[in-house]
Amino acid sequence: MTEKSTVPTPAGSVAIVAAHPDDEVLGCGGTAARLAAEGRAVHVLLMADGEGARTGRAAAGVAREKVAARGAAARRAGAILGCASVELLTFPDNRMDAVELLEVAQAVEAFVDRHRPSLVLTHHCGDLNVDHRIVHEAVSVACRPQPGHCVRELLFFEVPSSTEWRPRDAAAPFAPNWFVEISGTLQKKLDALDAYATELREFPHPRSPAAVRALAQWRGASAGFTAAEAFVLGRKLLPEAG
Repeated sequence: MTEKSTVPTPAGSVAIVAAHPDDEVLGCGGTAARLAAEGRAVHVLLMADGEGARTGRAAAGVAREKVAARGAAARRAGAILGCASVELLTFPDNRMDAVELLEVAQAVEAFVDRHRPSLVLTHHCGDLNVDHRIVHEAVSVACRPQPGHCVRELLFFEVPSSTEWRPRDAAAPFAPNWFVEISGTLQKKLDALDAYATELREFPHPRSPAAVRALAQWRGASAGFTAAEAFVLGRKLLPEAG
């Protein structure tokens, strides 16, 4: 059954946990901007710098400069979306499978403990990128539904050029059943994506502004909206009856 959502409930702070700077905008930038505009504190955690795998053999100064630039872009993007905070960690880029899952999960747990979100958005389990899959697992561990835990809702987003590129038979396909209407914040998503201009590609690459807009329009059309972001609902816990 397909769900149409206006604002994910229950109300409270929101956490976005993404592997690399730009994943948060590609995956749920429109939803983040909408929730922020509606008064919810949106906190972003980025696990790896997104540059280490590319600059590993570059001069140390060049590598540091690229990492710093990517971090600055993340903060600009967060400001455009209206996020309350953006935090960047230093897990090894595109090598997070070399880190014990417990260590990654503990970092997510610490973030969740600080911000006490009721809603957490993160990667889908079937992404091609290994860091995305590790972050999905770590968030699932950190947000397991223990009695009294703050997280009541988990949503898994898609990231163009990762989610759709993994062969269907290699992993669970992304089959969205939760849609958030973002016609009012799609431009903010695109503006935030422009903060990562060096990461963008020319159409028809899926990481192009035109493709990102087209995906939002298609996800919207498939749910009766002008534009939307699509998610897989991982878990939704209703509060106890009063």
